Amino acid sequence: MGEQGYRKTTSDHCVFFQRFGDDDFIILLLYVDDMLIVGKNADRILQLKKELSKSFSMKDLGPAKQILGIRITRDRPSKKLHMSQEQYIERVLCRFNMANAKVVSSPLTPNFKLTDKDCPSSEKEIEEMDRVPYASAVGSLMYAMVCTRPDIAHAVGVVSRFLSNPGKNHWEAVKWILRYLRSTSKLGLSFGDGEPMLVGYTDSDMAGNKNNMKSTSGYLMTFTGEAVSWQSRLQKCVALSTTEAEYLAATEACKELLWLKRFLQKLGFTQQRYVVLCDNQSAIHLAKNSTFHKRTEHIDVRYHWIRDALEDKLKVCCSIAGMANSFS
Repeated sequence: MGEQGYRKTTSDHCVFFQRFGDDDFIILLLYVDDMLIVGKNADRILQLKKELSKSFSMKDLGPAKQILGIRITRDRPSKKLHMSQEQYIERVLCRFNMANAKVVSSPLTPNFKLTDKDCPSSEKEIEEMDRVPYASAVGSLMYAMVCTRPDIAHAVGVVSRFLSNPGKNHWEAVKWILRYLRSTSKLGLSFGDGEPMLVGYTDSDMAGNKNNMKSTSGYLMTFTGEAVSWQSRLQKCVALSTTEAEYLAATEACKELLWLKRFLQKLGFTQQRYVVLCDNQSAIHLAKNSTFHKRTEHIDVRYHWIRDALEDKLKVCCSIAGMANSFS
């Protein structure tokens, strides 16, 4: 790719980019032995394929319709592009005998209070759970979650905490997620021609994990109004207040937003404003106020990075949005 004049982006070493004019460019994405080429000039794309085929054996599959189990469809009249994993999800449901299971309307319900107490304690229970494909099912769910299904991020994060020693109640939660996917297998991501602006949403629960009383951070990043990055993860330390839990979640969201900002800039997108929306007033004031306070002296220094980001005018704006419990 370097010989062809393409630059490898520093934010993602699997993305190569070359600009030929103000509105003429080619982006090549590489994943192991799969390539996806994006550009406006079909002749330039064909030329690139010819040059690459001289260096190694490759097969041209034509316009992108499917890659890594993700189906790509275009609605050219409305300028929309859709990505879904319907076929992959249906194969997963058949694999775990859930193709005809009763459907549900939510990824996980409050009825599932999953803790270590649900782990098998006797040899008989352990032997029974050894026959259950728990890790395989969670791995299959995780792939769908990472690619096109941010709606199951929190649920998959919860069940993945018990991979080493799952119990019957944990397995019932996994099957619940599969039942939810059966009713929503057609859902996916949709991209249009909205305003090219990065907007992040962040939230957290408070002591949601009953084993160690840690909170869960969650964020969702959108570009042109569509989801492009998301995460639901257990925080590394125990938050002593709702403010602290929200503050830690906002810090992780801002780090992701700035990475996306650098990535887009490498691709030629220049923006003036990047926004992170947080629904906790105390966390917002804490991020903007670098004054020492005894109530926050215990917070790990690395989480105060968000203050430096704001002081250095990295264009990360903390605003208020009515998003209570969006990620809980």
